[in-house]
Amino acid sequence: MEKRNLRKERIGVVSSNKMEKSIVVSEVKKVKHPMYGKFVLKTKKYVAHDETNDCNIGDTVRIMETRPMSKSKRWRLVEILERAK
Repeated sequence: MEKRNLRKERIGVVSSNKMEKSIVVSEVKKVKHPMYGKFVLKTKKYVAHDETNDCNIGDTVRIMETRPMSKSKRWRLVEILERAK
């Protein structure tokens, strides 16, 4: 029996849902500047597969790494943690 490797998970906010069955998720990190010590916000965007077209802009979601589904999609939606208000 083969053992499957752990897959990366990210939590972020949906910034776009204009595509069919796809969403863009923005993950924001606070990183300390190496020289000046100030905390800087770094944003990373992921294109994720949303099979049911259920997400809206502003939703907080959990995404998981998966096989390549298109040129830019390497993540899929696991669950919606919080709906946008």
